[in-house]
Amino acid sequence: MIKHIVMWKLRDFSEEEKLQHCEKAKRDLEGLSGIIPELKAIEVGININKTPAAYDLVLYSEFENEEELNIYQSHPEHVKVGKFIKEIVQSRVVTDYNV
Repeated sequence: MIKHIVMWKLRDFSEEEKLQHCEKAKRDLEGLSGIIPELKAIEVGININKTPAAYDLVLYSEFENEEELNIYQSHPEHVKVGKFIKEIVQSRVVTDYNV
């Protein structure tokens, strides 16, 4: 099983705008469940930690193997969500690992 974790730090928006963007990204990402069969589990969290080191949004997802992760990443619905996220993000970190 592959676990795929991504964290995003949003660009400089007001707190209200940042929250709205995070809520939309969360809805859109979690909405991929049931649309992309390879996506076995997904959870998206909006940060509550106010320290400067904290990222604003985190994605946790699971896949059977790397091939299924790659299918998910290139799926048109995922690409569409990614396009929105790229518009609002300042930085991104990611890790994928086997369990």
